[in-house]
Amino acid sequence: MNHDPSSGETLSLSQALTQFAAQRGWQAFHTPKNLAMALSVEVAEIVEIFQWIDSTESQTITPDKQQALKEEIGDVMIYLTMLASRFNIDPEKAAWEKMGLNEKKYPASQVYGKSLKYNEY
Repeated sequence: MNHDPSSGETLSLSQALTQFAAQRGWQAFHTPKNLAMALSVEVAEIVEIFQWIDSTESQTITPDKQQALKEEIGDVMIYLTMLASRFNIDPEKAAWEKMGLNEKKYPASQVYGKSLKYNEY
């Protein structure tokens, strides 16, 4: 939740994003297709941060890369929230539900220490 100083009300991220877009007349550009494409681009920008470093180097990144990562994660969260909102999906609830499905697909006793896909064990 975020406080909107202009109205004195507390907004969810989804509400704040809707208001932000409306104030700029951007709603027409926020179609599901465009939001999905924008989300993909922002995820690619996260990948770019790690692109030319090895796995060990990726464990500890420079402060500049840390700031860039923070901003790109923010962008991903924004577009993901906007896309979910278009279909009345609560992204956090969806993630919890998916975790429940993953627990069934990947029982810890069978997959511990393995990186196989659920249909490979």
